[in-house]
Amino acid sequence: MIKRISLAAAVTLLAIVSLRADIIPTLSSISPSGGNFDWNYSVNLTVDQKVMTGDYFTIYDFGAAVPNSVEMPSGWTFSASLAGVTPGRVSPSDNPNVFNLTWTYTGQTTITGGTPLGIFTAGTTTDQLQTGNFAAQATRAVGPDIGTKIDNVGSVSIPIPEMSALAPILGICGLGLLGGVRALVRRNRLA
Repeated sequence: MIKRISLAAAVTLLAIVSLRADIIPTLSSISPSGGNFDWNYSVNLTVDQKVMTGDYFTIYDFGAAVPNSVEMPSGWTFSASLAGVTPGRVSPSDNPNVFNLTWTYTGQTTITGGTPLGIFTAGTTTDQLQTGNFAAQATRAVGPDIGTKIDNVGSVSIPIPEMSALAPILGICGLGLLGGVRALVRRNRLA
């Protein structure tokens, strides 16, 4: 009886895990490019999913982006916006003051699961990183819900916006300056 319960639990867990399917961008390298840096993302498609025309992924809050620095595989188009593009069933963190980068599949051939989608590159003025969010929408490739959309969200390395990188330094300098002004005021009162 215990063996049957264990086998049933294992089959159920395998079924749940196999239902999970995602487009997953991962920072694979940061390389110097002139005075800037190319952020290269390796994007993969898990096995139970497919990419069809209109499916996409977004990397949120990509700081200090360099215009006209984006590269992508054939069949994909690029857009940038301050809000979204976000699949309807996920809630990534999104700063409305920092650009989001979205790549949308416009190719005519369906890409099947288990396939690397390629390297997607965006230039920026910094090589300093922090953790941000990505979200994606693709299409279920197997099972009773075949053809339905699948949304996913996760963490990915993104560049720190230049002003964010300076904020701690400016804050410390400001506190030091404030302390100096207070000391001057006290000294003048005592004199």
